[in-house]
Amino acid sequence: MPMKIISSTCTACSACEPECPNVAIREKNGTYIIDVKKCTDCVGHFDEPQCVAVCPVDGCIIKV
Repeated sequence: MPMKIISSTCTACSACEPECPNVAIREKNGTYIIDVKKCTDCVGHFDEPQCVAVCPVDGCIIKV
């Protein structure tokens, strides 16, 4: 199940972008977004989504 960044809580810190093994995260209009077509929830790479693991804002990145 792909992940989603809640734009209203995203601080645009960019911590998540380099951690994504699928290159599914990018900056858009001052916040970050996840391409749901590329996001695999890090299955096959890690035990948990790396974007969630590094995000400093609790609840900013959720499953859709």
